[in-house]
Amino acid sequence: MSQFDKLLERISTLDINMRFAELKKVLERLGYEMRGPSSGSSHMTFRKAGHSPITIPKHDPIKRTYVEKVKEVIEGELGDENN
Repeated sequence: MSQFDKLLERISTLDINMRFAELKKVLERLGYEMRGPSSGSSHMTFRKAGHSPITIPKHDPIKRTYVEKVKEVIEGELGDENN
């Protein structure tokens, strides 16, 4: 099992010890681009054409709610590939 597959598995189980860098790696692999804040915020926004933006704070560990959002994105992306 590759490291990427292990990350996907951790996200699918809503691991509460996820780090920002791990979520970033997954989202970027799915084609999302990270954009930093214009001023003074620690929240990063990930954008991909045709998809809703995802905003995640750059803190470790990441709160479960943000892991859930990334899990939904992954399920949508992988579902699109299987159709």
